[in-house]
Amino acid sequence: MNFFGSSKSTPSPSSVSGGNKGTGELGEEVAANFLIARGFRILERNFRCKGGEVDIIARNPGDKSLVFIEVKTRRGLSYGVPQLAVTPFKQRQISKAALTWLGKHRLHDTNARFDVIAILLSGDGLHKIEHIVNAFDLAY
Repeated sequence: MNFFGSSKSTPSPSSVSGGNKGTGELGEEVAANFLIARGFRILERNFRCKGGEVDIIARNPGDKSLVFIEVKTRRGLSYGVPQLAVTPFKQRQISKAALTWLGKHRLHDTNARFDVIAILLSGDGLHKIEHIVNAFDLAY
């Protein structure tokens, strides 16, 4: 596994014991802090619509494009690396939600991309993070 970067984060007790949901929530918090530290501006988190969901919608500090980010978090590797969970089906759901969000905000002509942030949580709070830029294209 080729993770790069680390982030020190203290998990809250409720997140640690919350099973998969708690793991996901903690991962999204770690990812948001990771992005903010790199100059991204978080526009919205957990956008849901009939077609799907986007974990984080952010503005890229460099070219000011919109970034729709899927966060995948694992506590271990027994189910494989986290980024492999972003299946073609999941990509279509994220794409539908992104198109809905763009339409809602009348931003159809804005440059946008889809990133994945894969997080492997560590008991000592030193989490391994991989930010995969342009992880996939718009999928219908």
